[in-house]
Parts: sequence; structure tokens; C-alpha cells
Amino acid sequence: MTNIISIVHKQLKRASTKASFNDNLLNILSKPMNEIKVNFPVKINNEVKIFSGYRIQHNNFLGPFKGGLRFSNHVSSNEVSALAQWMTYKCTLLDIPFGGAKGGLKIETEDYTKEELEMITRKFTQSLFPYIGSNKDIPAPDVNTNSQTMDWMTDEYNIISGNHHLTCNMKSIFTGKSMNNGGSHVREESTGRGVALMIKEWAKKNNYNLQGKKYIVQGFGKVGYRACEVLSTYGMNLVAVADHTCYLYLKEGFNVFNLRDHINENKVLKGYEHGEEISKEEFFKINCNVIIPSALELQIDENIAKDINCDLIVEAANGPIDNEAELILEDKNIPIIPDILANSGGVLVSYYEWLQNKRDEYWEESYIRDRFDKKMEDTFEKIYKISIKYDCTLRDASYIYSLGRLESNYLSRN
Repeated sequence: MTNIISIVHKQLKRASTKASFNDNLLNILSKPMNEIKVNFPVKINNEVKIFSGYRIQHNNFLGPFKGGLRFSNHVSSNEVSALAQWMTYKCTLLDIPFGGAKGGLKIETEDYTKEELEMITRKFTQSLFPYIGSNKDIPAPDVNTNSQTMDWMTDEYNIISGNHHLTCNMKSIFTGKSMNNGGSHVREESTGRGVALMIKEWAKKNNYNLQGKKYIVQGFGKVGYRACEVLSTYGMNLVAVADHTCYLYLKEGFNVFNLRDHINENKVLKGYEHGEEISKEEFFKINCNVIIPSALELQIDENIAKDINCDLIVEAANGPIDNEAELILEDKNIPIIPDILANSGGVLVSYYEWLQNKRDEYWEESYIRDRFDKKMEDTFEKIYKISIKYDCTLRDASYIYSLGRLESNYLSRN
């Protein structure tokens, strides 16, 4: 299987052939600054279990480390390291003062009760305590974590540090918290909303009418659903959807809100009353307009890419397309809006939350949404212009911009 770290390195290498960058900088960026692994015991039902967690801090040239924490049995150092690198470039793309980090806890969350998960999360926070902080490293939710996870971690962090009576500033150690604990409006919808806005901006540039266009989504979680929610307002038609339990196809299209209600009630897509169950291979063979991989990394390899027939692919997930598949898609003239651009909306609202906490401010929902939409639109505009200037893909253009900013900072200090 393709090593996810190799995907990042090949993407960077390719972009660096389109524009010239300082060799020392590229060497520095090839490795994370800090690789932290923690092992900690938790007593559950009179049995001590040892859990392993990671925090990879890739680069902080432009500001404190920033990135999510995922709880998954598939967490590995390689995976987290690749995700941390992508976070560096996402933050740089958006011109926000953060560096890249990512973390994970190796755990099968379904094996534990809510009370047990809280215990494990608090112990994980204790292990990470020396390495994180408001101006050092600011974690956020990711796969199988949410605002409740961040609330537990914020509380535990402040108990350890002696800040029992939380001020807004002390809440700025974590983002993605609940609204009652210093969270921000628009955070829950931000990544999916950003994905939809990228599609709208791409359509504008290409005089492409989205009304009635068919799209498919692999992954109908908090990102996939939120993207579909906005795309439905553009008049687009969801004809196939998938999660880890099944792939469904419905020629006339799904009602995204009924799908959401089914998943909220049953936790999984399988068993939904509409649609024909198909295979993963059949899913990606569907003749449609837009494909949105919104699940996990490495979902589209060269075998799947050969059968893809669409106008646009938008990477709502991190690293869903391997390097060989991308070359095939390029030969087929299928553009890709890359992950570091398409799914960067989450860290943008995390930045807004961090600012509000640091300043002891509260921003209205409409203000945040307007500010968010403009920033995402402006970001697409500048990357699109770079892709025209260098006659390159949007992925290459994204890296060219990010590396340029990191290079300017590096050279000014050396």
C-alpha cells in the first residue's frame, strides 16, 4: 500500500519543479520539528489498559502549531506526520498565523462507554500537557472526536495548570469546543461549507452552471453532510453516497436531509430505505459531474482512477488520491481541487475561535459566516491566478503559494 508520507513528499517535489525554492527550506520541511509519542495507563473495570497517542508538530515558522486530534484504531506515526505537514500548508494558504500539527490516539471508540472515553481523554490530556498551549500548540477535533472531546480536554488542561475558573484566554488552548465553553459559531459546518464554496468558485471561473449537476460523496459525516447541505442550495443532485458500511446509488437523487436524519438515528448509512447498494468500484465508475471523496486517505488508486468519469474532483478528505491516480486523472483532463485548499475551512474557523478566546470577544454568527465566505473565495481566487501564471494544477499552485510564504519567513531569519 502507498505510504501516505510519500504522497506529501512527491507533491512537494513536483511543485518545487514549477518554481524555485530554497533547498535548505525544503530540507527542513521534509521532517517534522517534533515527534511526540505518549503511552499512558487507564484503569477500566479493574483492569489497567495502556493507550498510545501521538502529537506530530511539523512547523511553526508562522505561528503556534495547530491541528486536530483523531481517535482511531488506525492511527500511526506516519499517518499523523503526513497530516501535520498538510496542516502547515493549509494554514499558510489561508494567511493565518499558525503552523502545522496533528495528533491521534490509537483506540476503537465503539468499545468504550462515554464515561470511559472521558477518563481516557483526560489521561491523554495529562500526557500531552507539557507539549500544548495557547501560544505553543492548539489541538482541535478530527476523526471520531468532537466538541465534547475538546471540552473535556480544556477542563482537564486547566485543572492541571491550576486555572479552575476559566477565562476566555485559558480556553484558547483548544478549538472546536462547544458554544457554552468558548466555541465559535460556524465551526461545525466550516469544513463542509468550505468544500462547497470551492466548487462554486471553480464553477464561476469555468462558466459552469451547477444547477441540476450530479455529484457523488464518499463519506457522509460532519464534512460530507455539511458540503451536501450547501450544494443542495446550488441546485445540485446527490446521486450516490457512501460511508464505511455501504455505498448507495439512486438515479433520481437523494434527499440529503432525510439521509442526515437516518444517520442521526441509526449512526450508519446501511439500512436507508432508498437507493441500490453498490460496490466501491461501481461507485467511482458512476458518470457524474463532481466527485467528493470525504472519507479517509488513499481511497482512489490507479485502478479506480482509470474508470472515473467526471468534470471535477474535490478532496474533502486528506490525501484521498495517490500519486499514480493523480497522473491518470490529469491525462484525462479531470481537475482536482486539492485537500489543502478544499478542506481548509475548518482551521479558518478554528482561528476565529482562537482569536475570540484570546480577545475575550464574542462574534455573531452572521459576521463569522460572511467573513469566512469572503476569505475562502479570496483564497481560491489567488490560487487560481497562480495556476494560470505557472500553467499548473491547483495543487501545484497551492504548494507554490505556501512554500513562497514559508521561504520569505525563513530567509528573513537566516
